[in-house]
Amino acid sequence: MEDEDESDHGNERSAAASPTFPTISDVHRALHPLQATADRVGNQVERFAENLDRLSIKNQQKAKKGCRHVLPLISAYQKIASDTVRHLETMHAPERRKELSKTTRRRIRSSSGRSIPRPAHGEHSRDQDVMTTVEDLKRWEEEERTWDLLSLMLQVHFPVPQSEKSKAGAGLVRPSKTSRVHRYSSEKDVWDSFLASDDEAWERNTVVQWLQSCADGSGQDIEQVVEELESGADRGSGLWAHSWLFTKEAIKGQKRLRSWPKALEPNDPGLDASLLNSEKTKALVTQLDPDAITRQKRVLEKQDHYFERAMWLACWEMVRRGKDWDYVREWCQERVEGWRATAMRGDPRTILYNTSSATSWQSRALWRQTCALAATEGGIDEYENAVYGVLSGYLPSVLKVSRCWDDYLFAQYNSDLLHSFDIYVKSNFSDRVPTALMNKQGPFNFSAFGGQNMQSGKDIVEKMKHFEATKEEARDAFKMLQGSLIGKSFADFLFTHGVRLAQTANAKGKSKIIPLMNVNISEGYVTAPISMDDHDFLRMITHIIFIFQDLGFDFGKEPCIQAMENIIVAYVDYLSKAGKQQLLPLYASRLSRARSWSCLGRQLPIIQEHGERETLMQLMKQYDINVYGVLSTQMQMIIRDAVPKKDASIRYTKLRILEDNRVDAMGLRPIKADFIGKLMADDQQDLVHGFEWYLLLDGHWEETMTAGVAVYKFLVRSHGLAAARMLSQTVTFSDISLAKTNSILGRPLDLSKSKDTGDDEAESGRTTRNTRSHLSSSQRRRRSSSARRVRSERELLLDDGDTFRAFENLFAALSALEEWKGVADEGQKYLEKRQDIRPWKDALQNAYNKVEATMEPLLQDWLQKPKTDADAEEFKEIRVACLPEVVLAYNTVLDFSSRYLSRNLLLKSMDMASLITTENSELAACFVAADRMPELVDSFACLSKSIIQAEDRGAKGGKSKKKRNGETLDLWTVRAPSSQA
Repeated sequence: MEDEDESDHGNERSAAASPTFPTISDVHRALHPLQATADRVGNQVERFAENLDRLSIKNQQKAKKGCRHVLPLISAYQKIASDTVRHLETMHAPERRKELSKTTRRRIRSSSGRSIPRPAHGEHSRDQDVMTTVEDLKRWEEEERTWDLLSLMLQVHFPVPQSEKSKAGAGLVRPSKTSRVHRYSSEKDVWDSFLASDDEAWERNTVVQWLQSCADGSGQDIEQVVEELESGADRGSGLWAHSWLFTKEAIKGQKRLRSWPKALEPNDPGLDASLLNSEKTKALVTQLDPDAITRQKRVLEKQDHYFERAMWLACWEMVRRGKDWDYVREWCQERVEGWRATAMRGDPRTILYNTSSATSWQSRALWRQTCALAATEGGIDEYENAVYGVLSGYLPSVLKVSRCWDDYLFAQYNSDLLHSFDIYVKSNFSDRVPTALMNKQGPFNFSAFGGQNMQSGKDIVEKMKHFEATKEEARDAFKMLQGSLIGKSFADFLFTHGVRLAQTANAKGKSKIIPLMNVNISEGYVTAPISMDDHDFLRMITHIIFIFQDLGFDFGKEPCIQAMENIIVAYVDYLSKAGKQQLLPLYASRLSRARSWSCLGRQLPIIQEHGERETLMQLMKQYDINVYGVLSTQMQMIIRDAVPKKDASIRYTKLRILEDNRVDAMGLRPIKADFIGKLMADDQQDLVHGFEWYLLLDGHWEETMTAGVAVYKFLVRSHGLAAARMLSQTVTFSDISLAKTNSILGRPLDLSKSKDTGDDEAESGRTTRNTRSHLSSSQRRRRSSSARRVRSERELLLDDGDTFRAFENLFAALSALEEWKGVADEGQKYLEKRQDIRPWKDALQNAYNKVEATMEPLLQDWLQKPKTDADAEEFKEIRVACLPEVVLAYNTVLDFSSRYLSRNLLLKSMDMASLITTENSELAACFVAADRMPELVDSFACLSKSIIQAEDRGAKGGKSKKKRNGETLDLWTVRAPSSQA
């Protein structure tokens, strides 16, 4: 990757030219379809969260203490999956049985050993108005198996200490090393000793048993397999006892024709021409013993061949599913095929009763090698060879019938396990092993692995991603996860899939949720396709991560941690979109500190209901999440993500309040209608909603003011006037002071009120003069000291909030100007319709009063209290960008209002002109810096003209209205010379 690292530990920069961000609008659009999913899985999601909450990260256990404390959690998760499977089975069981039936028939008929294509998706069923398919059932079955595998692997790698096993309850029980094995011990005892002494063997035995359990639980029931076989072999129920029925009838027919008193032999005269199969293409066997086919090199009738193949397939299913020998023997005896059970009795994992230990032990070792020899030389069918391969550990014959990932892994692990056991027996009990087996003499001189070497679990799992028969399934997300647990590569799995998740999240533009990582996955490394939409899989991996966290698992360092946390963050994002906001702090608390802040910071602007916000604030505190850290990070991210202006060299461009190419009758530029408007960009809304959270934050006065100023500056810079007005009205300085002064000063105060009022309240302590007269001198001193302290702290708070109030005043004035413009434009309608304009004039007076009140703070030292030199420079830029346009707009207001309300309003322009011409006037400096002094001069000239015209109208009326302090417009009255009077 050529993009720079975009983790939360560094600067985030997009490699995309035109980034597209998921916004609040996107969230609302996506909420409806996600809600359907949330309704279906909501119960499961909440059950997972409830169980997780019981396992607090504060009680994290060390690996050396074992996994006892996490096993109940895994069991609970497995039960959730199991319950879901049972529920889906009620709807999709017929479809599933139909698929399994097709698979069984194919396997009976197939002789190529090639992989069978996956069945097409089944029909849909409606589950509480949500469509589910048989594929949903399969996925939940895989999840159930994965939880089972996780429990087993943890018990292998993080075993429960012997002293705590009684507390752990039922679980995986490893044979004890204390059991003494002697020369007369049964082979099962030797097997247990082998597992007790060899950690790798114990691990592989556990995996083999898990694979057998999976096959038994997911495959077609054995009895259903039998039903399929009965129909395929052209014989009804109960006719299995007749074995090779059609071949037997052909042999009997030949014996009747020949009147032959004894068994037929292949070399009997004319038999090759008369004893043929129904197609007349091949010679049939002459006898019915199990070895007749291979011994005579002859065939069975087609139906019997199918029967033989089906029988061996059933036997394969039994050994593949780990059925014990008693089950196999009973099944075979019911079908008068007891010899098959006898051939399958060489597994050391099976307990045999009523046999001599020493004889059984030695004969079973020899029998396994004989089975391996039978598997190498081939029988009537590949499934026969596979059965002998499973019993002996001969790998190639088992691989030939392996059709899926589980089968291939079973073949490898089973072979490795039995081979290791044979080595163990030879090393520790050589006197019980025949010489021919010890030296691999004669026919026993062959490799159980078919020329391959023993491989590690990780290598086996990786190679299956490239085998033609398994590569598609091996790249399935669940198989990749299971393979990582078996191959002890879970950390690698998290890293590669966390990186891949970041890539897919940023494929169509920069993602706000998961930043693109500046790392490469090793060439040739295969990952499952994973995206932000894989909600169930993300849920499962997330909770497995938490379990490993509580075991003290080492996930590595950066960027491994970032990749791993990508998965958790993706799941948190799903929870948020699905309306599970109350779960967010629980999951975010499992992230690193900075990532938890950024994760929650992305989600908070979406939450706008006051009650939900209060709940989340409490939950964040409960899970020891720094609330201020979350809010501060949120602000930084939103501002950082905002699309920059085209001219980045100019931070603040001038406000645009006035019409560009229009002037009124007096030559003044009119104010634009709706120059603030209502349109807000999504990032601007996010900032406002994000800052609203600060009202719920205890204390942090200075930080709150700083954040508010940062929001205002961003909105001014980006011309987000609508959003800034919204902020000035929804999170006012008054609201903030009332919310925070209680924790700072001991009682709520509205700091926006006059200082005199506040000081009086602080000094009096809300007591009456009569009450104070009864206080002792010490009490009065304490009261006086308290009042001084409150006054001092109050002044400090006001100083910290001065800049915030300045911005609030600016947008109060802008809002008043826009409102005035709307009212002024309404006057034209009254005049056109010749209506009584008094109601309109009243409205105009109210609108003007608001303008006058809000303009006053802007004309006196506005934004003049910087704390640093950098602030001073930036504040100057803001004043230059804002004040000239606002003052010119105010002049327009004065001119228009004076015509309908009072001509003495024009005196305000005289005051303003005087203020600007004062020495060292900051307003004048702003006009000069903005190169707009000519506009100001023209504006005052227009107002002067209005004053003259107004006085002229007043002179004709014979009156001169006085203003405050005796001021009138007489100064501007133009009188004719006395000679012309």
